[in-house]
Amino acid sequence: MIDNLEAMLAAGQDNALLRYTLGSQYIKTGETQRAVDHLREAVRMDPAYSAAWKAYGKALAALPDLASACDAYTKGIEAATKKGDIQAAREMQVFLKRVQKQLSGQSR
Repeated sequence: MIDNLEAMLAAGQDNALLRYTLGSQYIKTGETQRAVDHLREAVRMDPAYSAAWKAYGKALAALPDLASACDAYTKGIEAATKKGDIQAAREMQVFLKRVQKQLSGQSR
């Protein structure tokens, strides 16, 4: 599946959905940095794409780049709230609290 998606991207079919799908697939394969790169591009292309923000935060937390994950979740919560995507906003609030807890544990 990733090969087909990468071929679409190489053929010039670049859009937020394709980048989100690629990023999500790379998360599944454990290629976290590649996931981050595609998801960063997805939210740049469509800042209101709450699912992409959630996946982006997840990938950043897995690096672990916890400060950036907090930022992604915060922006994702804002985007989801503006869009009325309450479930996504709630999920990201939970993830944000977990990452913040990890960050506070590192500073001890």
